Parts: sequence; structure tokens; C-alpha cells
Amino acid sequence: MDDQNKNLIIATALSFVVILVWFVLFPPPEPDATLDGPVASETAPAEGTLATPTADVPAATTTASTQTEPSAIDTAPRVAIETPRVNGSLSLLGGRIDELSLVDYKTSLGEDAQVVEILFPANEIGAQYALHGWAAAVGVDPTAVPGPNTQWTLANGETLTVDTPITLTWDNGAGLLFSKEISIDAEFMFTITQSVQNNGDAAASMAPYAVLARHGEPTDLKNFFILHEGVVAMTDGEYSETDWDELPEFEFNQRAGARTQERNITENGWIGFTDHYWMSVLIPTQGTAFKSVAKYDERRDIYQTEAVSSVQTVAPGQVITNTSQFFAGAKEWDVLKAYEDAGVYNFIDTIDWGWFSFFTKPIFWLLHQFNILIGNMGIAIIALTLFIKALLFPLAYKSYVSMAKMKELQPKMEKLKEEAGDDKQKMQQGMMALYKKEKVNPAAGCLPILMQIPIFFSLYKVIFVTIELRHAPFFGPFQDLSAPDPTSIFNFYGLFPWGTPEPGSIMALVFIGILPLLLGISMWLQQKLNPAPTDPTQQMIFAWMPWVFMFMLGSFASGLVVYWIANNTITFTQQYLIMRSQGYKPDLMGNIKGSFAKKAKPAPKK
Repeated sequence: MDDQNKNLIIATALSFVVILVWFVLFPPPEPDATLDGPVASETAPAEGTLATPTADVPAATTTASTQTEPSAIDTAPRVAIETPRVNGSLSLLGGRIDELSLVDYKTSLGEDAQVVEILFPANEIGAQYALHGWAAAVGVDPTAVPGPNTQWTLANGETLTVDTPITLTWDNGAGLLFSKEISIDAEFMFTITQSVQNNGDAAASMAPYAVLARHGEPTDLKNFFILHEGVVAMTDGEYSETDWDELPEFEFNQRAGARTQERNITENGWIGFTDHYWMSVLIPTQGTAFKSVAKYDERRDIYQTEAVSSVQTVAPGQVITNTSQFFAGAKEWDVLKAYEDAGVYNFIDTIDWGWFSFFTKPIFWLLHQFNILIGNMGIAIIALTLFIKALLFPLAYKSYVSMAKMKELQPKMEKLKEEAGDDKQKMQQGMMALYKKEKVNPAAGCLPILMQIPIFFSLYKVIFVTIELRHAPFFGPFQDLSAPDPTSIFNFYGLFPWGTPEPGSIMALVFIGILPLLLGISMWLQQKLNPAPTDPTQQMIFAWMPWVFMFMLGSFASGLVVYWIANNTITFTQQYLIMRSQGYKPDLMGNIKGSFAKKAKPAPKK
């Protein structure tokens, strides 16, 4: 292989390392949120229009914690929530859904690990809760509609379960009777149906709203460039993300008393907060108009998302209703896909697939299907690797044959180098003549490397962001494929249940686990079958590369290292067998026997 092509391989490999390190040290800023759009009119609304500023939801929804005695939150009656997948309760103070735990998930693999909690009351640190109500339109007394401090009455039901919805009611004493029916399915979706019955003599206009509030930034942020945490929104088919630290940079809205970005949605959309594996999302009725709002109240350190639907007028003797949904749970692919199929527009995009989602989604789908079929995520990763290698084998075959021929030509290339001396032009001309004579394409050997890079990054994204890899076991000490290798010399590579150095620390880099060791060995063996560079400096770089990658990937998710080991092993096996099929007999140290020279065809009989 000539210097130009060798430099291409080196540049590709080193660029991978440089880019990876650069993005880890200097994460790129996320693009500004696309929640910018036409703001609602400042004039009085007509029926069927989006809520105007005078019909906005209560400021920051913090009146429950700032204008109510703290004991009111503690003493307010509660309704238990019990399903096979979640436990919690909702408060009759404001009718807020503010306590929720995910039964199937623990905070860690420890025996004493707590169940994951994602919703908390307003008087707790890190509070997060959802409120659904009505915002008064122009000419309507704001106290005539229920607010965050409204004490609702439980009209029917005792416990919210999959089979037993509950109904809350509130009479404003001026002719309007408000009711709120709340149901929950077998997964993580609440359905809230609000209605207003006008028993008075005058019409009233109001807009139904849903609010999701969070007090302060989450304390367990990953802050890693490959993962989005913060606001997620779908606005008329356009997906947008806003990081937590971007909300305080919004333009201050004097009317709202907070930094705000809002957009009028004409059809499909949703908005909410996402963490690494969990999220809470407000979902208005799809196909209807609403105003999507992302807000930050710096006075109280409250992050907030809102979905405000069109203003409705309830005439005397009439009833108006509004139905919306609220998702609070784990970002499981099967569950999100089922909701998307049921009508929640592009709901699967709440998983952070990244810029190359067209490649990342199929990679995950294949991995997920293999896991369902096999029942072990580690083996599923190996099966995925086999599938990809089989799919790319026709392209790889020519590459491996070319690389094998290049390895056989190395003695001749060394001889050319000695004859050319410092005359690089003569060396290049001699090599090109040699390639032409032997019918070798040196660039073909670069294909396996170039094909591997996008697959590696896509699988890295999948393993890092999808909950299906969280706490997914392989075997023995490898009980979480989303975490780094838990073995090292300190616990005799998993033979003893002792602790190991903190992932990412210097000690962890020095005393690496068994998987990174296997990675280094597999890369070294694979390299032995490839032609070595003629340049001494390049030879040294290639010789060190397996061990550099071994230490560099030691702190990566063990599932990714399993993939890399499987890929190297399969590649080595394919390349070795192809070489032998061509008459080339390499040993494990890269020594060669035999030749690629084709046997001469017997002369035709006269």
C-alpha cells in the first residue's frame, strides 16, 4: 500500500480519536430551541382561537408553594395511584399529579436500591408535577376558574387504577361546575378529561391548559454531548430540543413574568421534560390547535412547559369538554411505539436518536429484535455484529483479498524502497507499476475501516441512550452493559465481589478490566493479518494503536466493548479464511506461507 493510502488509514483512525476526545472535552452547543414562533395576539380572543396573554396559565404554577402554607401540601387529601407499573398519588390541592414511582426500575443494581421516582410534590427538593385546568379569558374573573390552590372534591373512585378512573369536581359558587376525570393505562399514560357545566345565566370563555413544572435543574444530569436532557417538543412535525442551561437565556416576557419561548401549533405536537431514561410529556389532543410554551422563572428557579388549547365558550345550560394526555415514565421503545401507533405523533422521537437517526433507529431495532429472540442483550449484540458482518461481506471480501495480496507484496515493496532510497517519486512510480502488474487495488483495503466508523458511532449512541441497555445483564460480573467493565485486577477480574476503581479515574485506566484486554488482543491479532506500512513511523503508530484503543475504550459502556471484540474476532476469522482460500497460509503471528499466484492453466490440447 503506498504512502498516500497509508496516510488515509492513519488519518481516519487518528481523526476518530481526536474527534472523540474533542467532543468529550468540549461538547458542542445544542442548536437554539425551535419553540420560537408567532406569539398569541394581545387582543381579546374569539372563540376557537388560541389563548391570549389574558388567558394564560397561572404564573409559574408556584402559588401552591408560595401563597399557601407549606402544611397545606402535606395535609391535602390524596388519591392513591396503583398499577402494575407505577405507584404514587395525586393531590386534591390543585388536582396535581405529583407523586409517581416506576415499579420496574431501581436506582442501581444494589440489593438495597430504591425504586426510581420521577414526580415529587412542590414542597420537596427537585419537585416535578403536572397540573391541568382552565385559564380565564378576557372578561372572566380569574377566581372563577380552578387554580393551583383549588381544593377539589373526590366525586367517585377511591384509588386510581387501570380499571378504576377517578373524578374530581369543584363548584365555583357562581354557576360553573368543573369536573376532571383522570384515568391511567397499563403503562405510563394518564388521560385527563376536563369539563365545565354552566348552570348560571351568563356565558363564560376559558382555555384548557396543561402545565408541567420542575423546581430547579436535576441533580443527576449526565452533561454528556451524546445525550440531550431538558425540554423536548414536537411542533407540527418539527422536533426540537432545549437544554436546561438554555432556558435561562430566553428573552424575558414581562406579561408572563418569566423567560419564555412559545409557539402556536396548528395540528400535532407535544412538549415536556426528558432525562436520560425517564420523561414527562404533555400531550394535547392530536390534530387540534394549541400553544406550546417553554418557560423559566428565575425568581423561583422554576422550569415549566405548557400546552394551552383554544379558548372555548360555555353558554348557560351547556357543557364543554377537553381531553389531553400526560406521559410520565420510562422511555421504552415498545411502549413509545405503541403510543405513536395509537395516534401520538412521532412519539418515538422522544428518544434522543441524534442527527443520524436514519441509521441509529434501524441499528436499535435490529438489536431489540435479537434481544427479544435470544433473551440476553450481550448475546444479542454479538448476533447483531454477525448480521452486520454478513450483510457487508460481499464488500469486505474484495477488501480482505486485496489486503492479503498487499501483505504478500511487502517483500517486493521493501526491495523497491531500498532501491529508490530517498527518491520518493521513483518509489511511487515503482509501487504503481507493481500494483498494476499484480492487479492489486491498495485503496480497497480501506473499506472495512470506513464502513466500521458509522456503525460504531450509531451503536455507541444506541447503547448510551436507550433504556433497554440499562442494567441489561450479559453473564457473570457483567450485569449492566450500559456501564463500564466492572472487573480489574483489584477483584481478580470478577472472581471476587470487591469494588473496583471509579470509572474514568487514572486507576481505572491503568488497571483495566478483562473486556478491554480482550479488545486489545483482538485488535492486535486482526492487525497481524494486514500489510504493515513501509514507513517506520507509521509502523510504530500501527503497532501502538491496539493498546491505545484498549485503554481509551476501557471506560466506555461494556456493551460497546463487547461489540468491538465480536467485530474484531469475526473480521479476523473472515480475513484468515479468505486468505487461506486464496492459497495464502498465515499463522497467528502474521507470518505467511504459500502464494496468491494463480496456478497456470494447462495448455489446450491440439
